[in-house]
Amino acid sequence: MAEKKTTTKAAPKAAAEKKAPAKKAAAKKVEVAINAENVGFKAGDVYQALAAAGKALTVAEIAKTAKIATEEVYLGIGWLFKEGKVKGENNLVALA
Repeated sequence: MAEKKTTTKAAPKAAAEKKAPAKKAAAKKVEVAINAENVGFKAGDVYQALAAAGKALTVAEIAKTAKIATEEVYLGIGWLFKEGKVKGENNLVALA
């Protein structure tokens, strides 16, 4: 009589080790106070970032340098454009 080899099968790893679904980071919603004082401060932040860099920067670069949100950068740029302190160059913002 032939001997049968018996082997025990382990449960598949995928079934045995269930991973928790990856949590998606919630997008930060920035609430910007729209008043003359706050917009003026953001304009100052943008101006200082451009002055420190000494060259034209993108909006993302300004936000990173000034440590403010891109929405706040746009507010500051608008203020500075109105005053004639900045200009646009090839999708970059530079001091005028």
